[in-house]
Amino acid sequence: MSNDSIGQGKVVYITYSVLGEAGQIMGQQDMPTGYVHGAGSGLFHAVERALEGRQTGDRVEACVTPEEGFGPSDPSLIIVDEVDHVPPTIRYVGAEAELQNDAGETLTFRVIDLADGKITLDGNHPLAGRTATVVATVVSVRNATMEEMRTGFPAEQGPPPLH
Repeated sequence: MSNDSIGQGKVVYITYSVLGEAGQIMGQQDMPTGYVHGAGSGLFHAVERALEGRQTGDRVEACVTPEEGFGPSDPSLIIVDEVDHVPPTIRYVGAEAELQNDAGETLTFRVIDLADGKITLDGNHPLAGRTATVVATVVSVRNATMEEMRTGFPAEQGPPPLH
């Protein structure tokens, strides 16, 4: 493996898109995001595996299952209520509302359906229970410091300047 190849103990910066099952963009990061390869940074394992051995400029696609990614859909986070019980400002599909549970935690719910005087709100991640594809491009690779290995994240906020 080349010194510039991604492997254990390398700081890697990527840009990426998260695609839904129909190929629609569900999330995108155009500013380089860094992590330390193999240091438990929280990057989806499928993405980290796809990046192994790659170099700056390489593009990878990784299939992320619900188990590896956004988890299963939790039916208890789906609420159906009378449309008249919610403010008019969120009475459309795609609207979001912050709701607080009995424990004081705030969750974001999306309106996913309006029909027959009922509104359906979903507090699950939009990709919960679904397979996603992550398309990532390697921006830079370098050796990690001991502190970066410990934390799993680069010390600086962005990639090193290009010379």
